[in-house]
Amino acid sequence: MLYQKSIKNLQKIIQKKFFHLGIFLTILLSIILFRVALSQQPVTLNMLITAPDAEPWKQGLIKDFEAENPGIRINLVEGPNATNLLEDLYTSSFILGESPYDLVNMDVIWTSKFAAAKWLLPLDDRISKEELAAFSPKDVEGGRYQGKLYRIPMRSDVGMLYYREDLLKEAGLQPPETFEDLMQISQTLQKKNKVNWGYVWQGRQYEGLVAMFVEVLNGFGGFWVNPDTLEVGLDRPETLRAIEFLRSTISQGVSPPGVTTYQEEDTRRLFQSGQVAFLRSWPYAWPLAQAKDSPIQGKIAIKPMVHAPGKTGAACLGGWGIGIAKSSKHSQEAWKAIQYFTSEKAQQRFILSAGYVPSRRDLFTNPEIVAKYSHYPQLLQVVDNAVLRSPIAQYAQTSDILQRYLSAALSNRMNPEQAMKAAANETRRLLEAGRKR
Repeated sequence: MLYQKSIKNLQKIIQKKFFHLGIFLTILLSIILFRVALSQQPVTLNMLITAPDAEPWKQGLIKDFEAENPGIRINLVEGPNATNLLEDLYTSSFILGESPYDLVNMDVIWTSKFAAAKWLLPLDDRISKEELAAFSPKDVEGGRYQGKLYRIPMRSDVGMLYYREDLLKEAGLQPPETFEDLMQISQTLQKKNKVNWGYVWQGRQYEGLVAMFVEVLNGFGGFWVNPDTLEVGLDRPETLRAIEFLRSTISQGVSPPGVTTYQEEDTRRLFQSGQVAFLRSWPYAWPLAQAKDSPIQGKIAIKPMVHAPGKTGAACLGGWGIGIAKSSKHSQEAWKAIQYFTSEKAQQRFILSAGYVPSRRDLFTNPEIVAKYSHYPQLLQVVDNAVLRSPIAQYAQTSDILQRYLSAALSNRMNPEQAMKAAANETRRLLEAGRKR
């Protein structure tokens, strides 16, 4: 009797243990299956971008990338049209911590600020010198801060000089090489009643004023801030000569009095209407000026910006590139996306569909691209003359200082010498405070 009871107790214990073991195995299997399912879910990379730029990305780049990389998805977050507001959104997300963005689509002037704040991952160990050599050297330089690479160029952008090739040929004139040539040719065409105005440029108080000015400043042999030494050149004679040239275009009637309030589209529309001989602008203006309904279709040409005798012309570098947020949990997938988006194949498709300027040198002379954009070989000459706006951590503040005082000097609200002395001193104080921090 006792024996039978012991056997029954033993059976109950065994059944209970097997029951618990079954539960344990079921839970373990569920965890394994969940992890497998989770590992098979695509990784999503987030990137903030201006709304107008989003469509070309969606139409080709992202669709093609995801087809070739089924384990990665790209989520484009459409931001405001104004690039400064886009910068503010990126900045706010990084300052608050746990930024949702993996890929960082950057204007060239943001690189130094974002890198100095340690919001980006260095990329030097991910790309070889041979691979970087395929890109425009200035575009690559625009992705560096203190010797380290943080941004791979996606598309370039440079300031250039547009001119009415037809009017110059009719008058038997050669394209200008110096600032004096520009003034003389403008006045000649104005006297012949060929144009109302000789030259239009961006004079309003905003970032476009700085971009325009660094070209003129470099053309006179001057500089703004030396990024290596933080020396400030705003109160040097070359800067005052650059300002005097711009003021003279207004005082001598070559530029309209309202030019100090103009932005890109104001100048582009005036030039495209046929009223102007010369325009300082960006590559986006070319397809608009060459449209079928444009009064100047087939009548224009481009060249690097003019300069003072014995100096060289300069083209302000713009453009966009991509970096990886330091806070991203998917840096490997983010790098794979950057490699694809900046590849020759992807960039060629992007340019042909959206009309942007390439960052890869070979694409400027690619037969398929040249067939659609015949001016790209000339554009490469402009790109080779590119200059960077000072790549320093306090770029936004230094730009604001220059904008305020330069606008005051050009619009006769301040004496140019006093304005630039004040701008130089304020910039030095800012940089010195940054150095101490």
